[in-house]
Amino acid sequence: MREWLLFVTQYTAMIVNAMALMVIAFGTIETFLRGLRGLFSPSTSGRELRDVYLRYARWLVAGLTFQLAADILDTATGTSWDEIGRLSAIAVIRTFLNFFLERDIAQSGNVENAAQSDTRLPDK
Repeated sequence: MREWLLFVTQYTAMIVNAMALMVIAFGTIETFLRGLRGLFSPSTSGRELRDVYLRYARWLVAGLTFQLAADILDTATGTSWDEIGRLSAIAVIRTFLNFFLERDIAQSGNVENAAQSDTRLPDK
């Protein structure tokens, strides 16, 4: 029974890591193409490039979340304290990256909401 659980957990972690890879790769390709288009388009504003960055940050948050899930699964099957410590350090680093990316996304949303409310002020 234990071998079966280890087998399922290891393959599940591998599948989740593959999903994270696909999310990050797709987001990177999309961002690269949108960024190139934005850089070479004369009508591109700074806001449009910021939107490209924010969309990429969302892709990265999703990918990091999947990778963290895979790390948790790997930790469940860790056989040594050294392996568990290494996976824990990686999980902490990914969690901090995720935190700061989400904070950037939230701050950008707050700035955008403030700018929109400033433009909607009634005329006196």
